[in-house]
Amino acid sequence: MSFNLMNIGTSGIRASTELLQTTSKNISNLNTKGYIRERTEHTTMIGNQVGRGETVRLLNEFAQKQLNRDISNKTYYEQFVTEASRVDTLFAEDSNSLNKSINSLFNNLQEAMNQPSSRVTRGLFLTDAENLTEQMDRLSGIVFDQGNIVNQQLDLFANEANNLIQKVSDLNAQVASLNTPTGTKASSSVLNERDQAISDLAELVDLETLDGPNGEKLVFLGSGQALVMENGTFNAFSLAGDPDPNVRDLKLDVRDGQAVALEVNSSTLKGKIGGLLAFRDEILHPAQNQLGQIGIALADAFNEQNKKGMDLDGNLGGDLFTIPSVTGFAYSTNAAASTAAVTATLEAGKGNEIPATDFKVTYTGLTTVEVAAVDSKGNVIGTPSTGTITAGNIVFTGPATPPDTFGLEVAITGTGAIGDSHLIKLNANAAGNIELATDRPEKLALASPIRTKTATDNIGNGNISVGSVSSTGTGSNFTAGPPPSLTNGTITLQKTAVANQYTVTDGSGTVTFLAPPPAENILSTAGAPFNTYGFDFNIEGTTQEGDSFTVEFNTGGFDDNRNGLELSKLQASELVRENVITTSTADNLQTFNEAYAGLVTDVGVVANQAKTNGAAFEALAAQSEAWFESMSGVNLDEEAANLLRFQQSYSASAQIISTARTIFDTLLSATR
Repeated sequence: MSFNLMNIGTSGIRASTELLQTTSKNISNLNTKGYIRERTEHTTMIGNQVGRGETVRLLNEFAQKQLNRDISNKTYYEQFVTEASRVDTLFAEDSNSLNKSINSLFNNLQEAMNQPSSRVTRGLFLTDAENLTEQMDRLSGIVFDQGNIVNQQLDLFANEANNLIQKVSDLNAQVASLNTPTGTKASSSVLNERDQAISDLAELVDLETLDGPNGEKLVFLGSGQALVMENGTFNAFSLAGDPDPNVRDLKLDVRDGQAVALEVNSSTLKGKIGGLLAFRDEILHPAQNQLGQIGIALADAFNEQNKKGMDLDGNLGGDLFTIPSVTGFAYSTNAAASTAAVTATLEAGKGNEIPATDFKVTYTGLTTVEVAAVDSKGNVIGTPSTGTITAGNIVFTGPATPPDTFGLEVAITGTGAIGDSHLIKLNANAAGNIELATDRPEKLALASPIRTKTATDNIGNGNISVGSVSSTGTGSNFTAGPPPSLTNGTITLQKTAVANQYTVTDGSGTVTFLAPPPAENILSTAGAPFNTYGFDFNIEGTTQEGDSFTVEFNTGGFDDNRNGLELSKLQASELVRENVITTSTADNLQTFNEAYAGLVTDVGVVANQAKTNGAAFEALAAQSEAWFESMSGVNLDEEAANLLRFQQSYSASAQIISTARTIFDTLLSATR
């Protein structure tokens, strides 16, 4: 009997010791990151003795997987909001407002119009124009710097993810080697370390796990690509820009050196890496393209209108701004033998046709191409336009009539293979590279190059309008000179005896025509060659036979501000294209101020939406963590109670041994 008591007491002490060790381990690892609470469980042996205990981790794998998913969502929005808020603050800051610079430019233009012959007021306008280009360059630099920060962080996060993937793979190998058919199991510390590595990886990307053979954990991206596979093999992240080396693409670099491109969808990738990519694609690149689009549209509008005027030197107006050209990026999949090089700029006068996108030129034949607007992920927007390569330039041919050229002037040298593609990033590079084309205030063309006169001896009360100029370039009736002039000389308009009939005469000859009331666009009504002169005028009032009117070059008309008035109208004109996809009846244009305000608003709206979503996922992550911790986390109150309980159990078992010894001693004494 005493022998049985001794065995019972001994097994009780052993069991209580194991329980106390487990409890002590839980308490001491209270602040150990990734530690999973343990519990020792015993079975009853023959004779009701306590068997050898088995220590297990209290882990709810479903709760663990849910926590990892919520962590990925939480860190995705945390990263997105951190980056987006910084850009939102920069754009919303009053000192960075492009609209202030635009408004100041037009205010000084108004001052120059009030004194059109003053070089001082013209100089103030030119100074403001230079300030505007510097402002666009500064804003573009801010966006460009943020892009560099994104690339640096992507490098860091990719390296961190690779280290964690390698770590999980190595720990899998340890677990597999420790798990044996004889029943040996991997230690809890190895399993905890592996689970923590997977949790850390979930902060970077969205992932899923599956149980593999011999206790291994197989890890996959949420989109299905394998990161950690069986037998210690794994994939690692690499970053390479294709075609733009400054825009990193996420790839899986398989161990044998083959790179497999990932279809990265920021809405499913999640984690910090997903947040960075989403910020880049949804805020950074669109903002950079919109800035460039506004700058191009404004510079082109000023250039085209200034050309329709006469400057203070008495010459026809020229460009005020220089719009840059860019070289396209060739895709890595292009044929090795391809020698094609693509350059692009804005076609003069088409600044209101360029959308805030990038563009992709793809060879469909040896001399035929498709040109498509693409978003920041390279997806085609709308319907691509077709064209042929003629004399080194793309001539757009369809599919619409007229075709959508996107405002581009594209030149191609060399030869390309069918399927070759080039990415054009004109907008992205424009804002930081638009410059003034002149530093002379005299080049601001405030005057109109024509002036009209009504003969003083006319009988009727008819008058000729001041005229409007639509073109001074090739094909018009203007000769640049020097000195500049009307190519065919002064134009004379005379009323005939026939009702509503006039004759128009200049160096090209005389044309007789009818101009019924209202007598508008007289030269267009007269027909060739007058309808191609690049300017026109109206006759107002009632004219009588013999009444005459003249149109001549505005020589010495420096106090004239008629073209300045047209320049000032650009501020309220809708000259910035809003969408790629549109209809003939849609309102698809906006003013410069509206376009920039829309840019700031878009950034703010996306940032605030991300904040709202981030708060929701932060709450979900906190809930999942509480659920996981309720099972796997260490509770000091519970462990302290266990410590007292197991201590008492140990004391009771020791007392059993003491009692057994006393009985045994008594029996020995009785036999003496």
